Amino acid sequence: MQFFTNINLKALPSPITYHHKILLIGSCFTEHIGNYLSDVKFRTLQNPNGILFDPISVSNSILSYIENKQYQATDLFYHNEVWHSWQHHSRFSGLQQEDVLAQINKSQSDAHIFLKEADWVMITLGSSFVYKLIESEEPVANCHKMPAQTFKKHLSTISETEDALRNAISQLMQFNPELKIMLTISPVRHLRDGVIDNNRSKARLIEVVHSLSSSLENVFYFPAYELVIDVLRDYRFFDIDLAHPNYAATQFVLEKFAETCFESNTRTLMEEIKKLVIARNHKPFHAQSQQHITFLNTSLQKTIQYQSKYPFLDFSNEINSFTIN
Repeated sequence: MQFFTNINLKALPSPITYHHKILLIGSCFTEHIGNYLSDVKFRTLQNPNGILFDPISVSNSILSYIENKQYQATDLFYHNEVWHSWQHHSRFSGLQQEDVLAQINKSQSDAHIFLKEADWVMITLGSSFVYKLIESEEPVANCHKMPAQTFKKHLSTISETEDALRNAISQLMQFNPELKIMLTISPVRHLRDGVIDNNRSKARLIEVVHSLSSSLENVFYFPAYELVIDVLRDYRFFDIDLAHPNYAATQFVLEKFAETCFESNTRTLMEEIKKLVIARNHKPFHAQSQQHITFLNTSLQKTIQYQSKYPFLDFSNEINSFTIN
């Protein structure tokens, strides 16, 4: 019997390798992909604004990286004894205004420099809903738990979403003509919007990403959303909130992503590096035992061999972890 719906996953015409630099932008599912790639030593930069859900915020953030926008004190607001930016996740918020600005502007500069040399930009969209300040109509990337009456909730139209993303992609290609773009849609269900509005929101994103990937050169789509919603399609693959894919579902998507988007030699190396990462994270019961010391020495020699063979990868964490002081 067949228990899963088959999806035709098309391999990338030019697969991703360890020589590529990858900028990842978007929803919390972006961070699952980004953490996975970072763990196995890909050169990545992840969410310079923090987590972003809607395509307007994503597009605005991309444009800010291209121009290396530097934020001013007037771009921040003060709430509950903390300084915030409407365009940034709360991980940038802080007690001291100058510290918040310094952190934001460093992230902007880092993104600008990284983007000049990047090979891939991966964009994961979560929702078509945009929140706008009632006073100014300015779209915000994060509401920072401000009262609901501060905002107007807007379901972006297909044309609004496509225009914003198409402009951002065009600017990216002018800034770095060698870039390739990977579009994905987060399988996280935004149940606070209600099931019906969540589906309307996702449907608009689906329409837009397929329009862009079919009409623009070097723009591709990876079906993370369909792999969870249509292939796994079972609540046992979700966390207790019934909205977020659980570990098994996320690993399933990541495995399919690797099979589809990476060349075979890269996948082989990824598996070897994964073993080193697992070894690094191993917590021994008896750290002074001869067995553990032998394990560390063996792991260290293997890591040094990899560092010598692949000098463009950074194994410093593993070398430090395996070195006996």
